[in-house]
Amino acid sequence: MQTKILLVDDEKDIVEFLQYNLVQEGFKVITAFNGKEALEKISQKPDLIILDVMMPKMDGYEVCSKIRSMEEFKNTPIIFLTAKASEQDEVLGLNIGADDFIQKPISPKKLVARVKSNLRKLETSQTEISNVAEIKAGPLTINKEKYSVSLAGKQIVFPKKEFEILAYLASRPGKVFHRDKILSDIWGTEIFVVERTIDVHVRKIREKLGDYADLIETIKGVGYRFKSDE
Repeated sequence: MQTKILLVDDEKDIVEFLQYNLVQEGFKVITAFNGKEALEKISQKPDLIILDVMMPKMDGYEVCSKIRSMEEFKNTPIIFLTAKASEQDEVLGLNIGADDFIQKPISPKKLVARVKSNLRKLETSQTEISNVAEIKAGPLTINKEKYSVSLAGKQIVFPKKEFEILAYLASRPGKVFHRDKILSDIWGTEIFVVERTIDVHVRKIREKLGDYADLIETIKGVGYRFKSDE
């Protein structure tokens, strides 16, 4: 079965150009020219979404947020196309639920490489989920299959990347994870994400953990560790 990609951009020339290159690689491409149309065509159940940030009526951030609110598409890779390159824009996009950024003007080879990389990561994470569905660490119960977290019996909702970082750290209590290792394993080596992004995500995770925020320990100048009971 062909892998389906939803390609969303308000510039017709860019859509046609990228569609051609993706079809050449064997992908089936569903096109949309604005955010509203993208949300209508999501019913065709794409395996990956390529989404322009700057669009009229509804920008890419809003579209991404709406897609992530749909249970069926919580884990579908979303790649942002953007003319913006600031760290603030990148952090905003990642917090909303984007998996990757590609800056315009777009290299078709780079786009295809990123698409394949994100699809491989999705396949790997699904395999891991099937192998280890639940993590119990102290007062936390993390269900990787349902993307749910229970803290001292109370359910807490985490955005995708925050959930992945929490599950990643909690999977090995007592182990120190370097920031670059977290970046590599959560976002992939082919994706450029600044180290500060990790700190932002961890801060938000701690806020949600409340009285249990100290379960995640900072190892100054190195990275993070999930507190061990031992």
